Amino acid sequence: MDYQTGFFYLFAAVLLFAAFRVITARNPVHAVLFLMLAFSQAAALWLLLKAEFLGITLVLVYLGAVMVLFLFVVMMLDINMDSVRQGFWKHFPLAAILSALVAAELIAVLWAGFPSVSASPDAAGVGVNAAGYSNTRELGLLLYSEYLYPIEVAAVILLVAMIAAIALTLRQRKDSKAINPGLQVHVRASDRLVVLPMAATQKQAPASDAAATEEGKA
Repeated sequence: MDYQTGFFYLFAAVLLFAAFRVITARNPVHAVLFLMLAFSQAAALWLLLKAEFLGITLVLVYLGAVMVLFLFVVMMLDINMDSVRQGFWKHFPLAAILSALVAAELIAVLWAGFPSVSASPDAAGVGVNAAGYSNTRELGLLLYSEYLYPIEVAAVILLVAMIAAIALTLRQRKDSKAINPGLQVHVRASDRLVVLPMAATQKQAPASDAAATEEGKA
């Protein structure tokens, strides 16, 4: 067994352990951390398959942005896990059926095997494993030539989802405490501070008594 096979089994074992701990961890913060570990091991497997672009994208996009955002959201929500676990057995039959269906599909695909794919040379006639070959370049050519319309449709769907999320967040609610910036800009000093004349609660001591008091203290 060479070193690449050894690293593959190591990364795969850690990935399976992290994925198992994601669904069994009692603390949601720990579950998010294990999910980040699973993504990092998946990125390492992509690197072993010489798909550097996909591996680096997985690290930068999911680990560097999405999962960190999820971690902050989970930490700020303060989820009550007792109320979440109450509906576990209620949804367990449906979850078991879906899990069995996904497992059957995976077993069918792995049992049938993958069709043999021959490495075709690029436009310059250079082989896939030749020096100077860039799978990132080939991926970019496929995405922005043959799969241009699906990429545009996916971008439009993501844009609509982002606009919908912003619209749902910024809607007027009774429990929201929002401040109108226009009112803050046009505020006047007289609206913030009002000086009221108030009578003195104690009479001011005469000047001679005050001087005597200061000499006694000295």
